[in-house]
Amino acid sequence: MPFVWKLYLCVVAAFSVIAFVLYGWDKRQAQRNGRRIPEQTLHLCSLLGGWPGAILGQQTFRHKTKKLSFRITFWLTVFVHLSAVVVWWRM
Repeated sequence: MPFVWKLYLCVVAAFSVIAFVLYGWDKRQAQRNGRRIPEQTLHLCSLLGGWPGAILGQQTFRHKTKKLSFRITFWLTVFVHLSAVVVWWRM
């Protein structure tokens, strides 16, 4: 496997861990009426490659799974990320 793909997978893994932690923290803050993570931050983390961790965080913490506008934007970030990877791969 070329170095650039190994690097890409490391970036995805790192952002996935970050996203998972952010979803867990945001859920906890929501339950405690504390300071929340902005939705834009969650989406940016997904766009940068953390979408696998975000999916896992959504399911594990049962968080951000019902708000339709959030779900649409989330899946749009996944689509944009994967589209960019496909374009980059074909270069």
